[in-house]
Amino acid sequence: MSAIAKGKTDTRKLEAIAVKVRRHIIRMIKEAGSGHPGGSLSCTDMIVALYFGKLKHNPKQPDWPDRDRFILSKGHGCPAWYAILAEAGYFDIKELDTLRKFGSRLQGHPERGRLPGIEVSSGSLGQGLSVGVGMALAGRLDKKDYRVYVMVGCGEIQEGQIWEAAMSASHYKLDNLCAILDNNGFQIGGEIDKIMSPKPIPEKWQAFGWHVIEIDGHNMKQILDAYSKAEKIKGKPTMIVANTIKGKGVSFMEKVADWHGKAPSEEQAQLALADLTS
Repeated sequence: MSAIAKGKTDTRKLEAIAVKVRRHIIRMIKEAGSGHPGGSLSCTDMIVALYFGKLKHNPKQPDWPDRDRFILSKGHGCPAWYAILAEAGYFDIKELDTLRKFGSRLQGHPERGRLPGIEVSSGSLGQGLSVGVGMALAGRLDKKDYRVYVMVGCGEIQEGQIWEAAMSASHYKLDNLCAILDNNGFQIGGEIDKIMSPKPIPEKWQAFGWHVIEIDGHNMKQILDAYSKAEKIKGKPTMIVANTIKGKGVSFMEKVADWHGKAPSEEQAQLALADLTS
């Protein structure tokens, strides 16, 4: 009924899945000739830990009413999500090669109704948290115990709608809602600090009435512990500020804004895959 591991989750297994997912990301984007490698690589570990260590979900029944919900508000990071859904059994891994191709179910941004496991069409930045608030309220009204997880980007929290949703979630005491911030420090135009700094980030979310947990977003143990702590918080939503590295795992992509939305060449892809071996 669920992809949650029984007993203690093996962090080494999750790390191995994350490497596999990052290799898929490089191959997919190279094959497509376009896409967003930097932010896909940075968010991989948090989504892997969710799907293979925490989330209640059933790949054979994607619309199972009691499933936990995941929303990728930073929709351009979908290559990571597609690869994870494929590895979890939602569709054949071979389909990953169709990313961004005409008629493919794997669009450049997630589209609900086209691919199993996609809860919300996303890509217009700033909107996903509002949808998550609605889902969390619906769960309460329907007396369901599912949880709602929403991943947002650090550039995305410059959007005003994010803070309206943050205020609403706190007002309604949505303790079944957990947001995850992929805090890699970059957006398409460069460093977030130089474009429109949202700092201090943890303090802002606390001021909006959220419980805040700050972690290393590439440390599987810290990620799993944060998800477990979030489940125990009552009376307020939780924000996990996951400090990450743009382009994580590929030496020449790490902390380079230019790799926000650019596909690697064949040669660059081979160099990237050589980095992603363990």
